[in-house]
Amino acid sequence: MDSKAPLDVIAASLRATRGRSGLSLTEVAKRAGVAKSTLSQLESGTGNPSVETLWALCVALEIQFADLLEPPRPKVQVIRANEGPAIYSERSDYSATLVAASPPHARRDLYRIVVAPGPGRESQPHMPGTVEHVVLSTGRALIGPLEDPVELHPGDYIAYPGDVAHLFKALEPNTTAVLVSETS
Repeated sequence: MDSKAPLDVIAASLRATRGRSGLSLTEVAKRAGVAKSTLSQLESGTGNPSVETLWALCVALEIQFADLLEPPRPKVQVIRANEGPAIYSERSDYSATLVAASPPHARRDLYRIVVAPGPGRESQPHMPGTVEHVVLSTGRALIGPLEDPVELHPGDYIAYPGDVAHLFKALEPNTTAVLVSETS
């Protein structure tokens, strides 16, 4: 086993968490009570961190200690067309499918998306805690985290972390969707 592997995981976790938090290297070091150079070395995968230093950084970044060694994977949820719990009307040809309930104290913005084929829209990470929800209306598209987007067809739903780089790429002309950006 490569003895440097845990340091690489810790380095990547610290960089990603600090990036999502929007905090500078200086601010995190100050909050943790460690030298900026120490944090810089840890984020580059060098140095020999003590448990106390790592613990202080976890407190400063508001993460669990285990998240440094096994970072949580971003939650991605996909509901395909004709999936999910549908409720039907007795009086008309109408059904409603709940795809995401609003958590308390959340902020949501709703967008209608119209996009043509091309290189796609790569979005930089938004505020920490942002989740984007998309229901594809027409066409076909690759949507989701930049590293692992999902191909959607009309009626499909996806939820993914908006606080990581993400993609919306139309694969057919006249691709439209409804996008909800939620920040808690």
